[in-house]
Amino acid sequence: MTAPVPETVWRRLEAALGPKGFSRDPDRIAPKLVEWRDRWRGSTPFLALPATTDEVAAVVRICGEAGLPMTPQGGNTGLVGGQIPQGEVLISTERLGAIRALDLADDVLVAEAGVTLAAVHAAAEKAGRRFPLDLASAGSATIGGLVSTNAGGTAVLRHGTMRHLVLGLEAVLPDGEIWRGLRRLRKDNTGYDLKQLLIGAEGTLGIVTAAALKLAPPRLSRAVAMAGMASPEAAVALLTLARETVGDTLEAFELIARLGIELAVGKRAGAREPLEGRPPWYVLIEIASVRPDAAPPALEALLTRGLEDGLILDAAVAASETQANAFWALREAQSEAQKGEGPVWKHDVATPVSRIAAFIARASELLRARYPGVRIDAFGHVGDGNIHFDVLPPPGGDFDAHAAAREEAARLVHDLVTEMEGTISAEHGLGVLKTKAALAYKSAAETAAQRAVRQALDPRRLMNPRVLF
Repeated sequence: MTAPVPETVWRRLEAALGPKGFSRDPDRIAPKLVEWRDRWRGSTPFLALPATTDEVAAVVRICGEAGLPMTPQGGNTGLVGGQIPQGEVLISTERLGAIRALDLADDVLVAEAGVTLAAVHAAAEKAGRRFPLDLASAGSATIGGLVSTNAGGTAVLRHGTMRHLVLGLEAVLPDGEIWRGLRRLRKDNTGYDLKQLLIGAEGTLGIVTAAALKLAPPRLSRAVAMAGMASPEAAVALLTLARETVGDTLEAFELIARLGIELAVGKRAGAREPLEGRPPWYVLIEIASVRPDAAPPALEALLTRGLEDGLILDAAVAASETQANAFWALREAQSEAQKGEGPVWKHDVATPVSRIAAFIARASELLRARYPGVRIDAFGHVGDGNIHFDVLPPPGGDFDAHAAAREEAARLVHDLVTEMEGTISAEHGLGVLKTKAALAYKSAAETAAQRAVRQALDPRRLMNPRVLF
């Protein structure tokens, strides 16, 4: 915002929100202006804290009338900067915290945008159900943000992304109108699916205020193992074997490089290397079943076949929930464990599953040749092709020079992943980090169509204006 905003606009917002619904206090606002990795810092003249959908609509209408751009924010766990305002009005959904309904006949839970993923998990479990999307930031990530970024997580292999788990939405559109689309239907073939436009739109087509979420049966048995692998090729081959052996009980299949394990073990109190042989790669495997005692024998059968076929070097099976959680903690600590290692080039990419191993090999060779000494920390969701290809500077290297080469390295990685029919963003979205870069890899027809949708709903580009096309 360049022109001074009349004080009357702020007074109108304050009146619409009530005394607890806004802040202009720098100390109250400050934590919402910093991305958790400290890569982005922002500013805002006004923090809106609406507690109802009607209050969100009032804020959007007032800002629209005044021509004020807006940035919505959920739990501030995003990794591409789309939730950090740069002068826009910041609309936080933190007070939209109600679970409105839970219906076992429909297997649906309706949660407002500010409800954390952990709270949804707890509510579903209490009712004898499960919401199957899971990720490391479950305690802070909120439903509105998960919907708006089409979050994935560790169980996409079996249950899909948020796009597959949302039955209906309620949202405030850019003109301030409320779309009450909290339907619970599995089938609705009546034209364009507006909810699917909003899912993954990163707040550019409206602000999600509530979602009707699809529930699943509870897990009555679970088995977790860490398998040592010689290579990503072996991991992909083991995934094919797993699908043939255990079918749709395969819940998660996560690849972790040696560097990632070493960093996590070194920086987490009480963490231990799963296997004495210290293999170059690990795969974390989880089997889950709705039948009691079904998961352990299924996992045992898979590991036996994998060892017999020479795909697995060694394996450790979790003997308790505590040990299973310890294995998962190593996976979930991958990003956190990189802190203190200098600036990291992070690449959230995906290829067809069949090309994961080739991508990791070629990208590693390319970057090590161009930037001698860099360390590759590749990890992620083999089952859906999503690899987090992170590049750390050499120990004791020139951190400033490494940071300065970030964009050049990203182009190399993005060119390669596109050549391999992949994507430059698999689950984190584009945000401000990749919006410009994405234009180089999308066709003119696709870009024009997406811009036309946005122009139709938000012609003045007031909703999260720096994000997407």
